[in-house]
Amino acid sequence: MKQFLFILLTGLFFSCSSTKHAAAQKVFTPADAAIMGRAFKNADSTVTLSASASSCTVTFTGESCVVYIKNAAPYDGDYNYVNFELDGIYFGRQKVDARVAAPYFIDAKIKGVTHTLVVSKATEAANGTVVITKIDAAGIAAPEKKFKTKIEFIGNSITCGYGNDMEIPCGNGSKWYDQHNAYWSYAPRTARALNAQFMISAISGAGIYRNWNSDGPTVPQQYENAFLNTDSSSKWNFSNFTPDIVTIALGTNDLSNGDGKKPRKPFDKNDFIRNYEIFIKTVFTHYPNAQLVLMNSPMVNGERDVLLKECLTTIQTDINNTLKPVKPVKTFWFKPMAPKGCGYHPSIEDDDVMAQQLIPFVKTLL
Repeated sequence: MKQFLFILLTGLFFSCSSTKHAAAQKVFTPADAAIMGRAFKNADSTVTLSASASSCTVTFTGESCVVYIKNAAPYDGDYNYVNFELDGIYFGRQKVDARVAAPYFIDAKIKGVTHTLVVSKATEAANGTVVITKIDAAGIAAPEKKFKTKIEFIGNSITCGYGNDMEIPCGNGSKWYDQHNAYWSYAPRTARALNAQFMISAISGAGIYRNWNSDGPTVPQQYENAFLNTDSSSKWNFSNFTPDIVTIALGTNDLSNGDGKKPRKPFDKNDFIRNYEIFIKTVFTHYPNAQLVLMNSPMVNGERDVLLKECLTTIQTDINNTLKPVKPVKTFWFKPMAPKGCGYHPSIEDDDVMAQQLIPFVKTLL
């Protein structure tokens, strides 16, 4: 077997193996699935997962199914990771590096019940896409679950789960995305706790008017493109997902000291505010009725945290007074932390702390 994971508690396992199939299989087609996030149903009856935590969900009967997944169109990376969740239980992250679809066997162990399988992208858009070519299972169907609300989380590496999963240790030859697990980011945790459908539009290292170690392309320059990159020939169809709530957690990279290699000018408060307000107007162009929430960063501490909050408060006041949105813009402040993940980023445990702070606030907006 190429890959194998076994959890004694649940009795579930999956592997890259084609040695077993469930009886009375039905081949997956887009009509059988529900997709969430920046995901696409393709003309060839496949599903593409692009951005972090984008997902494909199906239900099936019987005790097993086989999911066929391949890596496609890599940009910075040469492989991706996906997560599997069965019946609400997370049971692991798996590497996807094959250019030809490889089978991942899901053994549910229990007959006579309907199972819900969620396949989601752990890595981000910069790694390229993963494509689900088919799912073989008995009684495959679309899930009937209804969500209470819809949330879009816009942000950077913190929002998309960079560095949080240290099952593979930091450094020691690992690549920057080997610790990437969007499933455990504060954003999906918050959405799952609130039974919310969600989408993550986040780009590691990116900011509002400048990035961690470059002048761009920034989040506003990539946000409207389908794959969160500079390819403006493929635009995201905003009618695919209309959120009730949009959170924006940007500013960490604008305020950072950079990588120490590229010369970096001092943070420009006016540039930050001006570009942020232009971006907000773009967001409201697509979602005029959404509740917008501006959030600070738990990784920005001390005087920089005070400065970021001042900027966000000014932006909030400006937008509410001039644009007069249907729902006035709100702010939310994460408490500062000393993150324990890779590269001074939140760990899975830190993400849980962030989610527990955010969940009660979002409940007040529902």
